[in-house]
Amino acid sequence: MHTHDQQPVFDQPFWDNLYTEQAQRWSGNANPVLVTEVSKLTPGSALDIGSGEGGDARWLADHGWTTTGADISEVALQRARDEQGDRNIEWLHRDLLEWEPTSRYDLVTAHFFQLPAHQTGPAFQRFGRAVAPGGHLLIVGHSPNDHLASQHKHSQLLFDVDAITSLFDDAEWTTVVAEDRPRPAVDPDGTPAERMDVVVLLRRAAS
Repeated sequence: MHTHDQQPVFDQPFWDNLYTEQAQRWSGNANPVLVTEVSKLTPGSALDIGSGEGGDARWLADHGWTTTGADISEVALQRARDEQGDRNIEWLHRDLLEWEPTSRYDLVTAHFFQLPAHQTGPAFQRFGRAVAPGGHLLIVGHSPNDHLASQHKHSQLLFDVDAITSLFDDAEWTTVVAEDRPRPAVDPDGTPAERMDVVVLLRRAAS
């Protein structure tokens, strides 16, 4: 991992190395918040930012969404393709720190896309511009209010609800959900526990 002023640099070598360390990095299941919130929406086109090994994208495709997954890691994208089956999912190899999507989607979702503070706002604003009128933006992250937040490997990257909602103009966006939400987990010592995640769901004005 490359660092600058003690900050990680989330470039392609970082992510490719991370995925190469394990034959399967994630569970393969969709994130629970995605299932909860998107199940309430009418399927359309969806963009999964930081799609990784493809768990969320597969769930979206299975539930009627025309799905695109974008990730910087070719290792992750190849694993996603290998597990795609007969689903119609488009995979894009993109540097998500710079990429400006040119298409518009009814849903743009980004889970645990944690960046240094100076990159967080510009990134989520770029992804927000990819939301079609009347569409939704779903952002989920590890909450700084979690009881173990200070022990997080990159605790300086955690953002709260206000850091996200303040990026979007109230005249154009309606806040549907903005909260810290508990998630079942296990503490490092093996004790069952709860983690807190930031959940923000915004709806773009229809016109």
